[in-house]
Amino acid sequence: MQICLLRVGIDTGCGGILGPLFRDGTFEYIPIPDEKQNGRRYGEITGKNTKEPLWKFFPKTRQKNIINVTVHYDPEFDTFTYGDPTRPKRSLRRLQQEDLLVFYAGLEPYDFEDDNKRRLYIIGYFVIQDIGVSTDFSKRQLSDIFGNNFHVKYRANEQNCILVKGTGESRLLHYAYPISDVGVDRGGHKLCVLSGDMKKIFGSFTKLSAIQRSTPRWVSSEKCETADEWIRKLR
Repeated sequence: MQICLLRVGIDTGCGGILGPLFRDGTFEYIPIPDEKQNGRRYGEITGKNTKEPLWKFFPKTRQKNIINVTVHYDPEFDTFTYGDPTRPKRSLRRLQQEDLLVFYAGLEPYDFEDDNKRRLYIIGYFVIQDIGVSTDFSKRQLSDIFGNNFHVKYRANEQNCILVKGTGESRLLHYAYPISDVGVDRGGHKLCVLSGDMKKIFGSFTKLSAIQRSTPRWVSSEKCETADEWIRKLR
């Protein structure tokens, strides 16, 4: 049994905002913009939790322009696929069937004010069904298994793209679950670290317990059973 945590979704460095967190603990998953202008646009996509158009969650001063910006919609939670061609994500090939890939994202209050709620939250997970690089699969398999994935739809010429397929047990959560606190790096700069409560479930990952970047974070083997039980109860 293996469990990996991965940061996804829009953030202040890529997209300029964090996803919206609502007073009742629900949220909306907003993917990052696509720099190559491939795919659907923010004006064409509605959120899976709120059923509202995604462009509405951007500041009013940006809404007119963001409507026509294309979306790098990955991971997607309709058929549960994820893809990434970058070197840091290659370790995901270690995942096997029935392992968990857990997604977390930066969220901030949308319909209320509370600076303490501006954190990283678990937003969903995949129970692994299939995983490999694009060259591991035939054209028919890519179409049948990963046909809804952004990289298969719009980046067909990519080499060695990691592709992940989740089972029907996978889910985008309805409620967001906070996992971060504010810490500092060796230079005294603020960064997001795993909270004390989450360390009890997942372990520490690194000496600083930093989870700010989108590097895969692997749960230690001695924590996997407890973490698996906890994650599968999330709704």
